[in-house]
Amino acid sequence: MIRKINFQIILSLILFVTVSTSCANRKTADEDDAKHGDILKGQLPVIVDETLIPIVKEQVDVFQNSYKESKIQLIGAPEVKGINLMLQGRAKTAIMTRTLNEVEEDYFKKKSVTPKIFQIATDAVVFVVNDSRPDTSISVESVLRILKGENIGADYSLILDNVNSSTLRQLKEIGKVEKISSQYVKAMENGDEVLSYIAQHTDGIGVIGYNQWLNAKRSFKNIEKIRTLSVQNSLTKDGDGKFYRPNQSNLAAGLYALSRPVYILNYQPDMGLGLGFSAFVTGDRGQRIMLKADLVPATMPGREIIIRDKVE
Repeated sequence: MIRKINFQIILSLILFVTVSTSCANRKTADEDDAKHGDILKGQLPVIVDETLIPIVKEQVDVFQNSYKESKIQLIGAPEVKGINLMLQGRAKTAIMTRTLNEVEEDYFKKKSVTPKIFQIATDAVVFVVNDSRPDTSISVESVLRILKGENIGADYSLILDNVNSSTLRQLKEIGKVEKISSQYVKAMENGDEVLSYIAQHTDGIGVIGYNQWLNAKRSFKNIEKIRTLSVQNSLTKDGDGKFYRPNQSNLAAGLYALSRPVYILNYQPDMGLGLGFSAFVTGDRGQRIMLKADLVPATMPGREIIIRDKVE
């Protein structure tokens, strides 16, 4: 009788511990879910190439207004710094004008993370000058010569938005320029500083992103003192050698020589908010925001046509 009672007591204790442990594990899992969220709720840090901050802010505003339980924190940075922050673990989602190279990608492969990468728009590198300058156009070859330190005889100097920016990286890749010369090149901290310099000086050609220029047309107080240069379409064998302004139609037609893709890079290992935000930006609503902002969406959003049987 005594053995039977002892066995019942032990069995009861085992069941109690099992149930308690199960509840504790469930609570921990629920806390983790609350912390990391799912595809439509939770918190998400996103590293953004600072040349793309204006359009990404628009996307985030609409997304958070639609999904109240989501909170997206944008971390703006020049491209080189942004990639480094990603590799340091500051965020697993980023919006950039390039994908990661093999060395950078290897960091995530070691963690067995399969990325979800989507193109979301087309942007461009834009050259801006003071409106009092007589110049209306420039060739990419001339810009590359200035980068290399050559005097092209027209009182030109390049005003860069940042030495770590995506705009400079693109120009260096095109011209296979290993090292830029400081003789005719000045580096600022960001695109706003470039615009301020160009508005006050006539000796420079500013280098910024197309989305930065679109935003400046709405918000920069001295915008009337600045204009864009047309760029010669001569980088490829299919180029016609003509000069084209940076605008939505020329980007869409592939006529502007310095266009560039915009990607959302999602390296979250699970079905998190990064995937939900990616789906929004690549979906119909997100692509309409790109179109309305005068960028070129990766996929053209559909048009809704209402047909009525009779007119009232």
